[in-house]
Amino acid sequence: MRLTDRRFAFFLMLPATLFLAVFVAWPLVQFISDSFFEISKFAGGPRTFVGLDNYIEAFTSGDFGNAAWRTLVYTVIVVVFEFVLGLTVALIFTALGNSSRVFRTIFLYPLMIAPIVAGLLWRFLLIDNFGIVNQLLTDAHILQDPGQIQWLSDPNIALFSVAIPDIWLTTSFISLILFAGLQNIPGDVIEAARLDGARYPTILFRIIIPLLRPVIAVALILRGIDAARAFDVILIQTNGGPQQSTETMSLLVYRTMVRFGDPGLASAMGTIYLIAMLAVSVAAILLIWRPGSENDR
Repeated sequence: MRLTDRRFAFFLMLPATLFLAVFVAWPLVQFISDSFFEISKFAGGPRTFVGLDNYIEAFTSGDFGNAAWRTLVYTVIVVVFEFVLGLTVALIFTALGNSSRVFRTIFLYPLMIAPIVAGLLWRFLLIDNFGIVNQLLTDAHILQDPGQIQWLSDPNIALFSVAIPDIWLTTSFISLILFAGLQNIPGDVIEAARLDGARYPTILFRIIIPLLRPVIAVALILRGIDAARAFDVILIQTNGGPQQSTETMSLLVYRTMVRFGDPGLASAMGTIYLIAMLAVSVAAILLIWRPGSENDR
């Protein structure tokens, strides 16, 4: 049998396709199908078909709506801060050129730290009364005493506080993607704009950012989905507290499944969560990337 290019490509993709089918597609199908059943808390127990009852219960649950809102707020906080900081750092690295190699290496170090380790680290940094951050602010006479700001105990600021480790961990990831995208922007375009008298803010918002749209779309989609499913960083810091002020969708699904023993309802919540993430990803591609817009120029 003659091995054509198409057959060769098929054989190359076959192992990965089988792996994804067995370990991703099939568990996903089972997960979605579980959302239509009331499943016993005990292994091997009965399964009762309930149709859309789990979805109705999820949508009418106050905890579900609150967790969805907190997930949205958390994601916006993380992605906005990471994008602004990441773009700033990427622009600085681009301006420095080869001189930024050492700084780029150092800046990427947080990516090597496990999220649980980062959560523990920032928990000790922000913990009430004994945290290093409050102690340093007190020594600098910004705070009157170390317990003045309760980072992880005040429900009004706890969600922002648990986002700090996530921002610290993955801002370098955004910087790396945007820095790579900046290398592909033609230098003669920017130089021509400078010769025409354009100032840097005009060059940034009229030339650099529009040319970076595909890269920005990829960065925001990847980080947005990753931030929206944040679990371990929040769990290790507050376990969803205080007063459920940091309980995001991932923690709610986990609590519904493990603590309350309701796999059917947890599957329905997770399925809604999955559909929402897909919708946001498609919207981000259409609004930010806008495929085909390059051909209209």
